[in-house]
Amino acid sequence: MGEIIVKKEKFYYNVKLNRPDKHNAMSQKMIQELTEFFKTAGNDKFAKVIVLRGAGTSFCAGGDLAWMKSSINFKIKENMADATKLFDLFDAAAKCPLPILSYVQGNIFGGGIGLVSICDIAIAEANAKFCFSEVKIGLVPAVISSFVLQKMHINKAKELMLTGRIFNADTAHSSGLVEYVGRELEAKEQLDEILYLIGSNGPKAIRLVKRLFYNQRFMNEAQIKADSIKTIAECRVSAEGQEGLKSFLEKRKPAWAWITQEDEDEVRDRDEGE
Repeated sequence: MGEIIVKKEKFYYNVKLNRPDKHNAMSQKMIQELTEFFKTAGNDKFAKVIVLRGAGTSFCAGGDLAWMKSSINFKIKENMADATKLFDLFDAAAKCPLPILSYVQGNIFGGGIGLVSICDIAIAEANAKFCFSEVKIGLVPAVISSFVLQKMHINKAKELMLTGRIFNADTAHSSGLVEYVGRELEAKEQLDEILYLIGSNGPKAIRLVKRLFYNQRFMNEAQIKADSIKTIAECRVSAEGQEGLKSFLEKRKPAWAWITQEDEDEVRDRDEGE
């Protein structure tokens, strides 16, 4: 069995880190499997979103101990190759055209925070614990830092990376690392709601939103203007945009919306009432 489990659910991919006995600590195999998935997931034109979870009691407790032991005798060249593979994982996720949601619980340490940072929307259980634990063993969160700083407020991230102290889900929320916090039932309901909302949206529009946020970070003002104008103009004349506008004017759901049984019952009851 692989160290991640990938399952297609309706319009989204459910991706589960599958080393629960190790608190889903990242091994070389898990890194490779995640990288390969994020590089290819966007090829599925029917998929709208990815949900990343961890099996068991923790989302991801950082690096695997066996992996860390094997690196003790690495020379600089071997360490650079090893770090490159980890960076490539986060880079592949950040560049994945599908938005990524994460549901996190338990311990989220070191590289586990890196995984949260590449998620477009992160939901944390209220009792989750986070830690940039690298400094405690004389290391630095160098590989994940640039991805973390795309989400976390810089001063808070610096404090937490310097001190290595454990922080709770509320601090993760106030610092920008996660978007929602709640008890288990509340957190799962929030995830379901977000999935429903994304499932109701245009599949190409969803990807373009993520592309805008990623690409425009590297553009100057003139490039941003040109890219924004071109993007909305192309959307308006696309088949998806035309269907969306027509469905809005005709007061119906667009053809690409995911309709739940509750929606179908609501429509049927309304039609019968009329």
